[in-house]
Amino acid sequence: MKLKTVYLILCFLGLALTYWQFVPWVAQNGLNMSLFFDQLFANRVSAFFGMDVFVSAVALVVFMRKEGSRLRIGGRWLPILALLLVGVSLAFPMFLYMRERNQDQVNACASAESTRPLRDS
Repeated sequence: MKLKTVYLILCFLGLALTYWQFVPWVAQNGLNMSLFFDQLFANRVSAFFGMDVFVSAVALVVFMRKEGSRLRIGGRWLPILALLLVGVSLAFPMFLYMRERNQDQVNACASAESTRPLRDS
C-alpha cells in the first residue's frame, strides 16, 4: 500500500474517531467550553492526555510551518484549519499526505526533466 493511501486512511480515522466522541458530547452539552475544559482536566489521567495533545499541537504547527515552507507545499493552511476544527489526529496525517503528494510531484518533474532530449543550439 502506498504511503499516501495510509495517510488518507489515517485522516479518515482521525476525523471519524474523534468526532464519534465529540459530537454526542456537544449534542448533550452544547459548545460549553468551560465544561469542556473542566471535564478535560477532571483528573490527572485526562489532564495528562490533554496536555500531551496541546504540546503535540504546538510542535506540529512549528513542524508544518518550517517543513511546508522549505518544501513549498501549497495549501499549508488546510492542516492548520484541520488542527483547529478536529485536532492533531487529522492535521498530522493530512500534512504528511500533502508532503508526500508534493514529493511525488517534485520527483515526477525531475524524472521528466532528466528524460527530455537535449536541444541542438
